Amino acid sequence: MNKALFLDRDGIINEDFDYVFRKEDFKFKSGIFELCRKANEKGFHIFVITNQAGIARGYYSERDFFKLTRWMVEEFKNHNCQITKVYFCPYHPDHGNSKYKRVSNFRKPSPGMISKAVKRYHIDLKNSILIGDQRTDVEAGIAAGVGQNLLLLNKKKDNQLVPSEATIISDLSQALDYLA
Repeated sequence: MNKALFLDRDGIINEDFDYVFRKEDFKFKSGIFELCRKANEKGFHIFVITNQAGIARGYYSERDFFKLTRWMVEEFKNHNCQITKVYFCPYHPDHGNSKYKRVSNFRKPSPGMISKAVKRYHIDLKNSILIGDQRTDVEAGIAAGVGQNLLLLNKKKDNQLVPSEATIISDLSQALDYLA
């Protein structure tokens, strides 16, 4: 069984500037490369699990998302970090056109993206970590059975109703302590 580090994208990997889809607008968070290098060294598979409602809302296309994702994964490689897989959910239950406006088990707080990684990569959830910046991120981790769910405080998001099973951190350097 493999252990995993599950990362939300906007707000964890990059600064959350709302609906980022161009590399010109993508600013990596301080400490993300150090965290991922240490995770790789400790044997963690790294998965990005990200809701991308901007696709449903028509702000950008899946093609735009894939283009940015390829660039982002290359940047991680350039910093000696290996992203195992990026999972995304383009659906939204209330906004979007008929193709993307729907309920999906892959949209956080549902655990679908995590469950897909678990099945494909034989992940040991109890020894895995999830880091998100919204309540829905950690709720997905808790629902999936991830052993350690870390919530990075984000002044732009509502973090008031944090599940008791989540641990609050104020910056990514604090997450280093959880990589065993």
